[in-house]
Amino acid sequence: MSKVVNRTAHTARRLHSLAVSMTLLALPSVVDAQVVQQQALDTITVQGDWIGNPTAEDAKEYSGARTVIDRRQIEQSGALNLEDALRSSPSVQILDETGTGILPNIGLRGLNPLRSERLQMLVDGYPIAIGPYSNVGVSLFPLTMASVDTIDIVRGGAAVHYGPNNVGGVMNFITRPIPGKLEQTFQQRATIASETGHIFNDSYYRIGGFVNDDLALQLQANVQRGNGFRQHSNTQVNNFIFDAEYYLNARNDFDFSLQYYDVDADLPGALSPNAYEEDRYQSQRPYDAYKAKMWRGTFAWTYRPNENVELKWRNFAHRADRTFYFGQNFSDGAGWSDPAYQSTDVADSPRKFDVWGTEPRLTVRHGIQTITIGARYVHEKVDFDVNRMKLATGRTSAIREWDLETNAIALYASDTFSLLNDTLKITPGVRYESVRMNFTDVLGGATSANKANEVLPGLTIGFDVSKDLFVFANAQKSLVPVQIAQATKKQAVANETAWNYELGARWQATDKVALSSTLFQIDYTDQIQYDKAGDRYVNLGETQHRGVELQTDFELTSNLDLRLGYTYLQTKQKSGPFAGNQLPNAPKHHFSAEFGYEYQNWHASVAAFYVGESFSDAANTVQETPSGSAGQLPDYTLVNVRIARDFKMGDGQVLSLGLVANNLLDADYYFRGADVSPIGRIPGPGRSIIAEANLTF
Repeated sequence: MSKVVNRTAHTARRLHSLAVSMTLLALPSVVDAQVVQQQALDTITVQGDWIGNPTAEDAKEYSGARTVIDRRQIEQSGALNLEDALRSSPSVQILDETGTGILPNIGLRGLNPLRSERLQMLVDGYPIAIGPYSNVGVSLFPLTMASVDTIDIVRGGAAVHYGPNNVGGVMNFITRPIPGKLEQTFQQRATIASETGHIFNDSYYRIGGFVNDDLALQLQANVQRGNGFRQHSNTQVNNFIFDAEYYLNARNDFDFSLQYYDVDADLPGALSPNAYEEDRYQSQRPYDAYKAKMWRGTFAWTYRPNENVELKWRNFAHRADRTFYFGQNFSDGAGWSDPAYQSTDVADSPRKFDVWGTEPRLTVRHGIQTITIGARYVHEKVDFDVNRMKLATGRTSAIREWDLETNAIALYASDTFSLLNDTLKITPGVRYESVRMNFTDVLGGATSANKANEVLPGLTIGFDVSKDLFVFANAQKSLVPVQIAQATKKQAVANETAWNYELGARWQATDKVALSSTLFQIDYTDQIQYDKAGDRYVNLGETQHRGVELQTDFELTSNLDLRLGYTYLQTKQKSGPFAGNQLPNAPKHHFSAEFGYEYQNWHASVAAFYVGESFSDAANTVQETPSGSAGQLPDYTLVNVRIARDFKMGDGQVLSLGLVANNLLDADYYFRGADVSPIGRIPGPGRSIIAEANLTF
């Protein structure tokens, strides 16, 4: 994305080293891409991030499966929310629980999408899981679509450099960069659910630019108010982000960010099959709700004594407080969360997290070698409680009071060998994770400690066969740390581990046609399962995920482009009572087609996504149970249509107006219950109309 920069040549030279080493783990550079390209011809600076820049061009030379979605693609997709914008990426499975984007369920390559717990999710390179080691499920998602500039999805080859919890890959949401000169943006979005008439308003404002040659500041404010597409879905979100970049001199620069995020929402929850057929937009869960708030801060120092050495020291901290409220029924014959039964109790599950981490990384280029060494320390302190109130009496009692403290250390190193005139790059590497958890059951008086140590080797190879053909292969070992609930038992368990393998190619067939393909396999060897008879957690689960990802980009004319994608996925449970069965929520087929047309100041796009049928439980139950707790999930097709026009107002001001029909055909689809409402059907969002306005000046 090109930016207008109005700076002296002196300032451009001072910022050049940052621009050419803009990385996945740093806020994007503010330097104009054309300035960077011109100066890079004269000077090449070592990159401190092994993955490289979060751009489509850099992704073509990455030694693994990778997709970069920029702001233009996000807008053209006609997405309802941020997770909806990910549907075009290969192997991504989305289970949209709310329609408002506050609780995403994202999975990659057949790994469990519920609470996005099998995916390393980052914002500007920093982890956003409320417990990066002890609570990797994203039950607090401090991000809104308006504040995101680029989404960088790395599906393989990154485990050595970016851990933990990267079995499915690494997904980095990059927020809007600070512009080169003073700039303001007003954006308003109104989503109208066609069936219920509910309106969800999304208001965004940004102001930023350089105060002087050395200091850049930016403030973003995003406020969301209204109802989702179902009853009992009132939602309020506030998201405020302050960014600062300071260039001390040609060798030292600093990045700083501070964010406050809060959400207060009613949750419509799951429906019984009968209620779903009667009205899929109703709610049978009147007590379900969600509140959360988070303060996040990050600070990074980058030191470049010369063009061959970079030291980056990154620091992050957050204080999070989130609570689910949910109805329960413990009467005879009733599942505690079966929506067909009225609630007799209301429970709440407050979680408080204090987390901080520090990570220095040194990158040195010497001859044909680029050596990266790094370390990270993360400390987590968690209060993990559950309370229950009897509706008949109003009496409240404490059910659970758990305290957990986690200390984790990671060490990693890699060495990239550039051979055959830089056409062949081979990178061996290794990561070491050491996790210590101390658990206290305040009510029961029990204490326990869990220790886990893992060595994670990896190897990636990338080869420019010609100027038009790039091939790659990689194999890396990944892990998922022991989680809070798993650390509460006396029986110690080890981290979950998996081996990831990829073989792929990218081919620029003609100036107008680009193709890419990836073969992948994940061998999951240590999935943790609960042993009811022994009342303990044990490492028993073995699963296998394999498939192929295909993508083709066509420039049909100078005004019309087409992108096609297809993923075939095969999953298998290899141990336990359901060995040989497919994994839940892992459809075999995923197809996407995106058309984009531009004429003068007009923009039009059509996006279609097909998702095949899948199972919702390990037993691969086909016939739906009476409560809706299990049963085969149907296939579905979503179609989004968008038309927009830009109006140039003079003096660099641009007004953009757009109209979107999301799920134009009103596809009827659902998945099984999640989290505090695990029984029944959760409907996917129906048709909605979105009106957009954006003014930049």
